[in-house]
Amino acid sequence: MSSTISETPGDVEERSVSQSRIIWRRFLSQKVGLIAAIVLLAVVAFATSAVGLGPIPGWWKYNWYDLSNSVSGGEPTLTLFPFSLGDHPFGQDRIGRDYFAMTMRGIQNSFVAMVLITGIALIVGVTVGAIAGYFRGWVDAVLMRLTDVFIVIPAIVIAAVVGNWAGAVGVWVLGSMLGFFSWMVIARLVRGEFLSLREREFVEAARVAGASDARIIFRHILPNATGVIIVSGSLLAAGAILLEAAISLLGYGIRSPDVSLGLLIGVNQSAFTVRPWLFWWPALFIVTLALSANIFGDALREAFDPRSRRFSRRRTKERADGVEPDVAAPTSLMDAAAQNPRTGTPTLQDPE
Repeated sequence: MSSTISETPGDVEERSVSQSRIIWRRFLSQKVGLIAAIVLLAVVAFATSAVGLGPIPGWWKYNWYDLSNSVSGGEPTLTLFPFSLGDHPFGQDRIGRDYFAMTMRGIQNSFVAMVLITGIALIVGVTVGAIAGYFRGWVDAVLMRLTDVFIVIPAIVIAAVVGNWAGAVGVWVLGSMLGFFSWMVIARLVRGEFLSLREREFVEAARVAGASDARIIFRHILPNATGVIIVSGSLLAAGAILLEAAISLLGYGIRSPDVSLGLLIGVNQSAFTVRPWLFWWPALFIVTLALSANIFGDALREAFDPRSRRFSRRRTKERADGVEPDVAAPTSLMDAAAQNPRTGTPTLQDPE
């Protein structure tokens, strides 16, 4: 007699809705990740609205390249009690430019670089890793040796060489070029996941059913590797902000008259002792953007990975209190088979 797999009301409800709604609900349950996403979007939206986007002007009265007379020796005019921005809330640099506008422009450029680097690296890395892990053999050997060639070169060296040329062109070219040299770690992680998933029963069933290699890769295996891709992408997004800031600080990234957060720190590091606000404002936003992107990516992983629901804080607390939680229904046929190791096949109801 086969064992019957019990289902809780919550599991039945989850099965009655679409997968996208399930993912959305899981993400909303991650309060810290939701707050991180709101902070990230709010900071970027505020910065973009302040300085404008392309031909669209911003609401702030100064631009990052405008010169003006020094006010209060260039010190910040921002006050909290009572709240007031003043003429230059973040102060002014040594030649009189408004530091608030420069910082907002730096946030905007850092976000653009993060999106470009992460997006291009994910596309290239997932493609290379999926092809290498699925086909194996000489295809895997060639692609992985190519990956090894790039991965042994320090990222800061590649970024400095690329940024020395692309930084003068603009953040769009700089971010795109850095993205093409940031895919190696993602490719190796995706390859490892594909090597494991390609041997699973559902892949063999798809092959027997006559599915093409492209359909098996993108329809069957890739969705099951989403957790690895999300985690690696979130880590890369945070690292992309720091990478762009590092090469701009060294003078190989975005060039004047444009600005970035790393460039602001680099050109004002000599004034740290006499004008510390020129250092702390861009440093604060670098940490905020990188930390928010990292936390947001971790929340996305838990939302996309159905296995993470088994390790929720609520169920852990119930076990600690001596309350046995309900047995969760299998989220896939693979999980059902794992719960019935005697037969190796899933049985959803008693045949009798």
